[in-house]
Amino acid sequence: MTDFDAIVIGAGHNGLAAAALLQRNGLRTLCLESKLYAGGMASTVELFDGYKFEIAGSLQFPTSAKVSAELGLDDLPTVDLDVMSVSLRGIGDDPVVYYADPMRMLTHLNEVHGAEAVNGMAGLMAWSMAPTRALGRFDAAAPPKTIDEMYACANNEFERSAITDMLFGSVTDVLDRYLPDAEKHGALRGMLSFLAINTTYRGPATPGSAAALAYGLAVPDENAKLMKKLRGGIGALTAHLVDTLVSGGGELRLRSKVEEILVADGRVTGVRLEDGSTVDANVVVSGLAPDLTVTKLIDPNALPGDVRDRFARVDHRGSYLQMHFALDGMPTFAAPYEMLNDPEMQASIGLFSTPEELQRQWEDSRRGIVPADPAIAMQFPSVHDPALAPAGKHAISAFSMWFPVETGDASYGDLKVEMGRRVIEKITRLAPDFESKIIRHTTFTPKHMGTMFGAPGGDYCHGLIHPEQMGPNRPGPRGYVDQPIPIGGLYLGSAGCHGGPGITFIPGYNAATAALADAR
Repeated sequence: MTDFDAIVIGAGHNGLAAAALLQRNGLRTLCLESKLYAGGMASTVELFDGYKFEIAGSLQFPTSAKVSAELGLDDLPTVDLDVMSVSLRGIGDDPVVYYADPMRMLTHLNEVHGAEAVNGMAGLMAWSMAPTRALGRFDAAAPPKTIDEMYACANNEFERSAITDMLFGSVTDVLDRYLPDAEKHGALRGMLSFLAINTTYRGPATPGSAAALAYGLAVPDENAKLMKKLRGGIGALTAHLVDTLVSGGGELRLRSKVEEILVADGRVTGVRLEDGSTVDANVVVSGLAPDLTVTKLIDPNALPGDVRDRFARVDHRGSYLQMHFALDGMPTFAAPYEMLNDPEMQASIGLFSTPEELQRQWEDSRRGIVPADPAIAMQFPSVHDPALAPAGKHAISAFSMWFPVETGDASYGDLKVEMGRRVIEKITRLAPDFESKIIRHTTFTPKHMGTMFGAPGGDYCHGLIHPEQMGPNRPGPRGYVDQPIPIGGLYLGSAGCHGGPGITFIPGYNAATAALADAR
């Protein structure tokens, strides 16, 4: 008898989803996590006394109705927001307000930003439909598509052209077509560029960056569950998955780092832990980055060299800065942005740069220069969920591009301090009392995120959204579609797999589904 029927490595949201599904379907399942808490990058963590932060993920993305139902996600308590986010450039421009109600959103766009903005956004959504089908971001229990299968998703020449844009074009190419007015549509163009490039290591004018725009605009079918903000932070989601696993008879072990996936005669037999102990199982699902799984956890003699080499070529150049602030009250936004003092507008505020500025900043970052005026996406979760901070106080987070990552270690600390200072200065220009309200703050770079969460290069995508790392070049549960891993019982289920990053659970769901199909 084996110790367990299945072992899942990593208790991030994908690993927990896989473990819960395996246990529910009759496999005695153990989930092993090297850290002190479960959830990975979908955690709510108390960084300072009484102040809780969503360290990475903060929203449950639109989720396949099938996946939602099987994981029991539909009844989790949510924070109901009338306004999901507000975007501006910070130059006195009219903010773009993203209302949860689509009709209210369209009315706002038309009245404040003009019919051209409405038509442009409609054009962009139409453009994204064929790439959405081609990428298969929300396809549950479906393999990655080959290039030919991607093009077969097109119903007409316009859709074929959109897929070509997605594979070979840039963000700027697409935005210039649908939102060409750089000034009037500046906040929209800046937000859409930021939406794309935060999953890449390319500027918005760089060929291939349009794949990330298509990925960011993708929405599942009409039956999908909408994007949610969860009460208690995103960690409430992973707490639910832990409870589902454990109450169903499964087991979660923290501080249990896997050193090796054991293989004999072409099949997994279990894992060896850091303390030297072993656990037996005939099924192993890895929620770690695919390249880390294949090149670090499996004996090289158990795999052909060409398989290992292919996994070793993944681009992981995360290039961002994340800051978390404990504030002595909400900052006050000054004219002309007094509207941001309305709590309805404070869930998420984006201070964005133009696509052209983002391109220059990316090019500068490659030479070790931090942005003088960084684009910033801010979250104010304690405004609508007061339990995340002490009474009268607030916890906010800020995420910014681009942090130089090609300069070596010598200047890393100085660059972190410099860029953090510029983030604070930019927010303070719009809210003059912001800096004076900071009680404590901490700054994370890709290096910190890599250490905390085991994400290679700090890449929370586990493989950036570049076209050459999508479709047939992004592994599914059994490896690449044209080059499966020749080890029975091994399945890959991290954000680096087909389905990709974002809290959609598709990679974990696909891994569990494949394992259960083989078990039957």
